[in-house]
Amino acid sequence: MLRKIVQIDPDKCDGCGLCVPSCAEGAITIVNGKAVLAADNLCDGLGACLGDCPRNAITIEERDTDAFDETAVAQHLAAQGKPAPAHGHQPAPAAPAGHGSGCPGSRMMSFAKPEAPTTSSATGSRQSRLAQWPVQLHLVSTSAPYFQGADLLITADCVPVAYAGYHEDFLEGKAVVMGCPKLDDNQFYTQKLTELFAKSDIKSITVLKMEVPCCGGIAMAARQALANCGKEIPYKEVTIGIQGQIKG
Repeated sequence: MLRKIVQIDPDKCDGCGLCVPSCAEGAITIVNGKAVLAADNLCDGLGACLGDCPRNAITIEERDTDAFDETAVAQHLAAQGKPAPAHGHQPAPAAPAGHGSGCPGSRMMSFAKPEAPTTSSATGSRQSRLAQWPVQLHLVSTSAPYFQGADLLITADCVPVAYAGYHEDFLEGKAVVMGCPKLDDNQFYTQKLTELFAKSDIKSITVLKMEVPCCGGIAMAARQALANCGKEIPYKEVTIGIQGQIKG
């Protein structure tokens, strides 16, 4: 049937994922670092996802395709352990002022500089050094303001678990992105980091990786991205042992 449906431009999409939680039907997913429609019959064509795309990669087109199927949507969401949306197509509640839209898990935020650390007991809380959100490479926007003029920390996912002093010794004063080359598409990491380096006035790059061989992929992606962007940016790598020691 001829109807309106979402169209995603893969050349504009940077895989940030901000559109995914804004689609109540779960019609959008990330595949190989790009947002795609999981199936045409899951998309209602109303375009609730349009406003959440920082790259303007999503538009509405009219074409011949499958009809929107609420039953298929319910089955699709049930397979993911999610409830079916209430259709009727009422607009979603407005997000609080200053917080953007979409899921809080991928909403762009900058934080105030953490206060000076204080002595705490073994059971007391410690001050986080994180200054931004999100941190996952799949979710960050390469044009986020917190990357401008930043010292960038590229962290393999397992490092903060293995290295006890991660916040104090590495994260403080830096912007950060995280990923796992074993579980994700390393070519996507290279493309995303290339774009990040090219767009932002990065002052320095530090890559934190684990000693396991597969973890070298995140450093490889960073080095290739640095070569691709054509800039000279101070760069270093630090390897963390699986028992938490700095190995070089």
